[in-house]
Amino acid sequence: METEEVKRLIEVGIPGSQVTVTGDGRHFEALVISGLFAGKTPLQKQRMVMDTVRPQLESEELHALSIKALAL
Repeated sequence: METEEVKRLIEVGIPGSQVTVTGDGRHFEALVISGLFAGKTPLQKQRMVMDTVRPQLESEELHALSIKALAL
């Protein structure tokens, strides 16, 4: 899986978000900034991002995703 694909999945799942993804093909780090995170707990923000790539995680196409999620 490529960083651009992970970025696209997150952007589609969290419309209007600003996303930066780095990684090596299986392990990725994502910085996600979104107004949709306002008022959410850190765990809720993490789950929102993880939900955007859940099928890829379950199929092990994506092995690991470290997330930093910030509200606008």
